Amino acid sequence: MSSRLSKMELKNLDQMSRDGLREYLSKRDFAVTPEPIGGEKKEKIRRIFVVQEHHARRLHYDFRLEKEGLLKSWAVPKGIPEEPGSKRLAVETEDHPLEYSEFEGTIPEGQYGAGTVKIWDRGSYELKIWDEDKIEFILNGQRLRGRYILARFKKAGGKNWLMLKARN
Repeated sequence: MSSRLSKMELKNLDQMSRDGLREYLSKRDFAVTPEPIGGEKKEKIRRIFVVQEHHARRLHYDFRLEKEGLLKSWAVPKGIPEEPGSKRLAVETEDHPLEYSEFEGTIPEGQYGAGTVKIWDRGSYELKIWDEDKIEFILNGQRLRGRYILARFKKAGGKNWLMLKARN
């Protein structure tokens, strides 16, 4: 970790490692990357989502849903489906801190996810179902609105999901 972190921040990092951000923290050097470390406690969490356009090795979109104070995350290589009946591959990635929902900037070369990140859409969501293999929700964003489903591809490995825009 960076020497720029205070004792309190290090304590928060230790707590976050136990609270679901271990993989996120292990992939980043916070002395170099401007990405948020996380750790802020929110008094009231509302269900938020964010889509970040990520110009890394290849352009993709990072789709994130808040759950229990973390952002559950998927990389969507061909963009978020916008028309009813449209579907896309969504690859589950590590959880991110809630503060990442505000992140825009450039992750330096040599760092995990190097490239430019900008917010493409954000808003709130209404949860219908969240179980091990299916998540159904209604997005209320600036661009994305309506019912969506994430369904796990069991045969394609545990991290591959299908994201589809459902008919309302």
